[in-house]
Amino acid sequence: MSSSAPEWQAMSKLVSQVYAKADAEPFREPVDWKALGLFDYPQVIKKPMDLGLIKKKLNEQKYKSIHDAADDVRLIWKNCMTYNADGSDFYNLAQTMAKKFEEKFEKLCAQNEVAAAAGGGEGGAGGAPQEPTIEEKRAFAKSLYKIGKEELGRVIMDLDVKCPKALIKNSAEDEVEINVDLISPVAFVEVRD
Repeated sequence: MSSSAPEWQAMSKLVSQVYAKADAEPFREPVDWKALGLFDYPQVIKKPMDLGLIKKKLNEQKYKSIHDAADDVRLIWKNCMTYNADGSDFYNLAQTMAKKFEEKFEKLCAQNEVAAAAGGGEGGAGGAPQEPTIEEKRAFAKSLYKIGKEELGRVIMDLDVKCPKALIKNSAEDEVEINVDLISPVAFVEVRD
């Protein structure tokens, strides 16, 4: 795909806007784990990512689709939330930035007609996934009962980053409910796999 296409220009602009935010400061460059004394960081975080690298990869046209670039942005938040304790300042910052990014990325896809339109679109290369069928949603919901706690935790963390509207949290009872019908088609495919 050409980087001059409107969706690529919009994606570069979105990443630059995120990069420019004051709150993005910890995410602009790779985590300097040695200087910070975080010697377990390489064992916990297998694929480090930062906004500076994403900007560079966008400029060098290294991504196949804007969804691939968005996945790298999501990886930044996921890494931060994986390494830092739930409720910590960094965890909360990553969670907030992830939600804002998802809202803006969803708008970007809609404005540039990147996501497959309801009832149309060929689901071909570069196109967004189609809305999952009722059977696929049921199968996914049933599969959640068969996976272990750690894997379920990963699914919930992924959904919290990629599609937070699908989670209903009850902090009083430390429970999370997943509303399968509210999972976006893109998030559904990524979380299901």
